[in-house]
Amino acid sequence: MSDNSLRVVWVYPDLLSTYGDQGNVLVVERRARQRGLNVARVDVRSDQQIPTSGDIYLIGGGEDRPQRLAAERLRRDGGLHRAVANGAIVFSVCAGYQILGHEFINDLGEREQGLGLLDVISTRGEGARCVGDVLADIDDRLGLPQLTGFENHQGITHVGPNARPFARVRLGNGNGTGDGTEGAYNETVFGTYMHGPVLARNPQIADLLLKLALDVNALPPTDDRWFEELRNERIAAATQSA
Repeated sequence: MSDNSLRVVWVYPDLLSTYGDQGNVLVVERRARQRGLNVARVDVRSDQQIPTSGDIYLIGGGEDRPQRLAAERLRRDGGLHRAVANGAIVFSVCAGYQILGHEFINDLGEREQGLGLLDVISTRGEGARCVGDVLADIDDRLGLPQLTGFENHQGITHVGPNARPFARVRLGNGNGTGDGTEGAYNETVFGTYMHGPVLARNPQIADLLLKLALDVNALPPTDDRWFEELRNERIAAATQSA
């Protein structure tokens, strides 16, 4: 953490901010301030350079053409690579998740080079689009409760040996590979297909990002009644519709 403030960077809100994903940065800010932390939020548009001194970087979803433009600009910029090399934490959703991998299929139907920050490869699914609520069990190593979110994607993402699946689905499609995996992560970089916004539905994930950025094992407790009501509501609705 730099300059006694937690620097939270929202990457390309003008290109990658569908399905309420901007809510993720709002939740991280709130969870940090509830613990008495100073937060410096930086919204970086696609015509601006990515700062390399951030602590947590958040990337949302987007349509196919904005996804391609974002990937092109992030590759040229190089700032996110340098930030990760400096120890920054990255959390990405849907199109942002695919961009962090080695490659994905762009709006022209061509293979587009990703950033290679996660060992995943994304292709285009041939079947029905993956749409709907998801319930999944997050990897036990992360010590987090059940994941709830909303997916809307055509992509299929394969997790390589240098990453771990973020969760295993009970309901929904997740990565779309048929093996029950959802998302992927390594030590500092996380990707998921979950919208919601996912951190509002799962505030403990936001707390995990804070702990990693602060290099601490625990955070002071907070009043989570509102978050728990939202979680329980969405989990009950998904279960009833299954």
